[in-house]
Amino acid sequence: MTAAVGIELTDATLASDVETGLALVEDGLREAARAQHEVLNDASMHLIDAGGKRFRPMLLLLAAQFGDPHDERLVPAAVAVELTHQATLYHDDVMDEADTRRGSPSANSRWDNAVAILTGDYLFARASLILADLGPEAIKIQAETFARLVTGQIAETVGPRPGTDPVEHYLYVVTEKSSSLIATAGRFGAMFSGAPADVVTRIAVASAALGVAFQLSDDLLDVASESAQSGKTPGTDLREGVRTLPMLHALRSAGPADARLVKLLNMGELADPALHAEALTLLRAHPAMEQARTDTRKWAEAAHAEILGLPDVPARAAFEALCDYVVERTG
Repeated sequence: MTAAVGIELTDATLASDVETGLALVEDGLREAARAQHEVLNDASMHLIDAGGKRFRPMLLLLAAQFGDPHDERLVPAAVAVELTHQATLYHDDVMDEADTRRGSPSANSRWDNAVAILTGDYLFARASLILADLGPEAIKIQAETFARLVTGQIAETVGPRPGTDPVEHYLYVVTEKSSSLIATAGRFGAMFSGAPADVVTRIAVASAALGVAFQLSDDLLDVASESAQSGKTPGTDLREGVRTLPMLHALRSAGPADARLVKLLNMGELADPALHAEALTLLRAHPAMEQARTDTRKWAEAAHAEILGLPDVPARAAFEALCDYVVERTG
């Protein structure tokens, strides 16, 4: 079986467990997203129908292999984590004024901002209802994670404070906004499978580092890839004026020879195709790309160091493969 993120699950039992679990998660998502109001039902099913990598449920199911991978709480936990992720996408698209998501019109462009926001709120509520049946610890972890998601989003929205290193600020945003929910996915998988406490902690730490590494690798692919390998058109962040790690490194280390690139990056949105192409060419050739790759490798290596301390079961090899994949995909 080939997992959605590009790793091969060669162990037959592991592959079967994950494949079966993901199918059940898909059914659970559709059941949980249903609503009595027609517009809310259509809007809440909109992104689920659009598909996705389901990376968080997959990670949760892999983590469950360190305990009982058939515990009945695992699929509901995975559904709740994915619903939370889906909810953030509705809100993100409103804040970003996005027109599309996963190749389809975004909810805010198909309906309006109010419907998109309320749909995100509805999915958050549905996730909380599911976790309420799994116990107070699950609710507490979910609330803590949600607080971190919001904290990361507000930090991104407001931007770095005066005197703050933009690169460090960006990594903080990624840790809170992107990797916190991925860490919770790994934690839930180990926790609800009954894995030992030290294994639960180690998987949560490794998953958090992996989450950062994946986001940084997406940043790199958005610049370096000639295809939509990162899930969006190459150069999208540059075109929209979103400063990701390669751009921040370029601005921080810029010398006299980089004056043109700095000027282009400071223009914000680059809607002009010629200016966009010029900036993309200059950024691809800049040492900032290797600096960003070094950061990505460091986070992947931090995850790998934690994973090596896990019991030697087939899922550990899958986690190691994820670490290798995140580095290899960025060259």
